[in-house]
Amino acid sequence: MAFNLRNRHLLTLKHHTPQEIEYLLDLSRDLKNKKRDGIKGKLLAGKNVALIFEKPSTRTRCAFTVATIDEGGHPEYLGTNDIQLGHKEDVKDTARVLGRMFDGIEFRGYSQQTVEDLAKYSGVPVWNGLTDDYHPTQILADLLTVREKLGRLKGVKFVFCGDGRNNMANSLMIGCAKMGLHFVVAAPTSLHTDPEIVKECYQILEDTQSGGTIEITDDVQKAVKDADVIYTDVWASMGEEDKLAERKKILQPYQVNMELLKATGNPNVLFLHCLPAVKGYEVTEEVFESHHSKVFDQAENRMPTIKATIVSSIGNL
Repeated sequence: MAFNLRNRHLLTLKHHTPQEIEYLLDLSRDLKNKKRDGIKGKLLAGKNVALIFEKPSTRTRCAFTVATIDEGGHPEYLGTNDIQLGHKEDVKDTARVLGRMFDGIEFRGYSQQTVEDLAKYSGVPVWNGLTDDYHPTQILADLLTVREKLGRLKGVKFVFCGDGRNNMANSLMIGCAKMGLHFVVAAPTSLHTDPEIVKECYQILEDTQSGGTIEITDDVQKAVKDADVIYTDVWASMGEEDKLAERKKILQPYQVNMELLKATGNPNVLFLHCLPAVKGYEVTEEVFESHHSKVFDQAENRMPTIKATIVSSIGNL
């Protein structure tokens, strides 16, 4: 199969080449068109997929469920009250049990170490549906959306405004570095991206020669000039709700509002958000409902990109 994605994990996008990511985006496009044409598939016939959720989800859960069923597979939802993961049974033992019953495992939760351990011990492909550190399936949907709307990825100026050290900023930096976008983080100094991740992404730029760039600044007006895409996320991630008052104070200047979109100088700038959005905080209702906003196209794209991830790894291609 193209690029040898069979039996591959998706824990972050660090271990996927630009060509492999491009292949996943092409496959996503084809699977999206297939569904729109009303064609049911059998690429996952006979396959069983475990869906482990420590954190609640709308898009990730629905996308993994529908993607699996669309191609003839069986998804099994496993919430925190359904299995013993990390309670009566350690991750290593749970992984070895599930790996003998399922063909693939999705995990959405807190610790990146948990998804890494599931991959290490289960013996089957594991896909990260979100951890505190990374959200790779979301990035595939974001890249597909940008490619659909702008017709390209290379050279696109992509600006993330807000908490520069959350899982979305981390993952977008990796994805943009791989695919040759000009990625800018606009965040207060106290919320700049982890220097280790930035260092890794500079190494990606060097290794791939993608033509991308990385910039981190606290000057949001300068950051957004000539932007093609403005992206934001909630100011307090899941598990950080107690920090919202503090974050609101320091992140208010980074709110995506019409004034900020005008500061880009680009009347066709796109607005993206991984959702759910807290309107009135990181983004105004006016921007969210404007013609700039492509958030529901982006949400729709979670499904074909997740379908491509599963199918390329365990499907009957």
